Amino acid sequence: MRILICNDDGIEAPGLARLVNAASALCDDVWVVAPDGKRTAAGSSLTIARPLTMRRLKPNWYACSGTPADCVVSAMTWLFADTKKPDLVLSGVNDGRNVAEDLAYSGTLGIAREATFWGVPAIGFSRVKNPDFTDGDDQWLGALIVSLWQSRADWAAEGHWLSINLPTSLPAEIRQPRIGRDKIARKAEIVESDGDRTVITVPRGRAHDSQPGDENDAIDAGFISINRLNWLGETRLDERFLDGIPRQRQTG
Repeated sequence: MRILICNDDGIEAPGLARLVNAASALCDDVWVVAPDGKRTAAGSSLTIARPLTMRRLKPNWYACSGTPADCVVSAMTWLFADTKKPDLVLSGVNDGRNVAEDLAYSGTLGIAREATFWGVPAIGFSRVKNPDFTDGDDQWLGALIVSLWQSRADWAAEGHWLSINLPTSLPAEIRQPRIGRDKIARKAEIVESDGDRTVITVPRGRAHDSQPGDENDAIDAGFISINRLNWLGETRLDERFLDGIPRQRQTG
């Protein structure tokens, strides 16, 4: 078995090392491709027709100059081009929860989404900031990964992946909450203004809005939240709606 691990916090992030340690419970063929710096909120964006620099730091560890999703693409198209592809892609552990609209913004989940485009099961892990780490956390997380892998027939359908948020303390019980609303990037701060030129910044952080039964509610209560996501979310339009749209008249 082969595992690829990526993240959006960068190659030196502590959460990445913890996830590598945890994944060793499942196999010893673990590879890391991670951005060479922090890439928060990079989503699933790719670098196309521009150079990417891949730097080997140690055996099976590579830093990538691109986005989190670039790390998956570079692994599939270059690192594993002539050899066995990964059986599982893990991303994280992100420094901070990924909830609500983060499902679209998160580089951690962008990695998992990209992996499914290659037909590989994927799990994105995030954890609240400043958790209560213990020596047994990595081992417990490893056991969770093993369990999820063994039960992959129940969740790893085409185009689906898992988003898992870890609470302050482990171990913890698991809940499957509904997806809430807790948008980042709600305000702008003016850095400088000079006539027609204004420089603004969008600060980090969120309101931590929560409603009963959503992800924040579960995480704040000490539960692990797990959501099964997919990119096959097409909803077909009613044919009566289509019939009501004027067609462009063909000429010539």
